[in-house]
Parts: sequence; C-alpha cells; structure tokens
Amino acid sequence: MPKIKTDPFTLLVVTFFGSGLSPKAPGTAGSILATLLAYPIALVSFSGCFFIAALLVFFLALPFVVKAMRDTKTEDPGWIVIDEVAGQWMTFTFIAPEVLIARPWLLLLGLAFFRFFDILKPLGIKKLEKIPGAWGVMLDDLLGGIYAGVMLWAVVCGL
Repeated sequence: MPKIKTDPFTLLVVTFFGSGLSPKAPGTAGSILATLLAYPIALVSFSGCFFIAALLVFFLALPFVVKAMRDTKTEDPGWIVIDEVAGQWMTFTFIAPEVLIARPWLLLLGLAFFRFFDILKPLGIKKLEKIPGAWGVMLDDLLGGIYAGVMLWAVVCGL
C-alpha cells in the first residue's frame, strides 16, 4: 500500500473507503464498490435517488480531491476513485430503482458500460479530463456515467 501524505479522513473519502488503494485497477475497484452499494440504495430509494447521490458525491468530494492533490502534489492520481463513484451512480440515474431490483444483472451491465467510457474516454470525455484540478478529475467521470446510463436505458427499453 502506498504511503499517501494527506489526512486520514480525506484519504477515506477520495479512495472511497480504501477501494482506490487496490494494487490493481483501483478505478475498477471503486466502481465495483459503488455498484455493490447501488443495490441496497435502490431497495430503499425513490426515482431520482441516484441522480441526487451522484451530484452529492460530486460536489461534496470536490474539496477533498483538491486537498488530496495539493497535499500529495499530484494531478489525478489513480488512487482517487471518488470520481468513479459519482460516475457509476450517474449511470444508474437512467433506470428506475425497482427495475434494478427486479433485474440486478443490469447493475453489472451498468458497471461494464461505465468502465468502457471511463477507460476509453470517447465523445468529449477526454476533453473534460484535461480541465485542470479537481473539476477535470470529477467531470469526465460524470459525463462517462451519463453516456453509460443512456446505453443502459437503451438496453432496458429494448427488453
């Protein structure tokens, strides 16, 4: 585990409970944890809950991402995965929670779609990633989540 020089709470937030400290594929680890949490969120939620959750994570995480990058003198390090959480939950915004509960395999498909857009960064995602600082770190994943969500919605509409 790398020694990251920031305070423990900031580290907990930006690594999403340590998932970003995974030695292999930390972004995927963060997305998997966000997806695992999506099912219980869907069980107790309402339409629009994932949109609210994604935006809350996005805006509440921004100062922590700023602090972590400043403390470690890094720009978008792989261990910051809170951006993947916002993007992954944005993906599920396009599907009603009761549909996710009835068809939990859609969670895995949403994960796959999001990782596709997060890794390849097509359709303007790469441009957002180039915005300096925490905004660039966070915005590209939000847009990737929107694209993944549209794809997931298209699959559901085709069922």
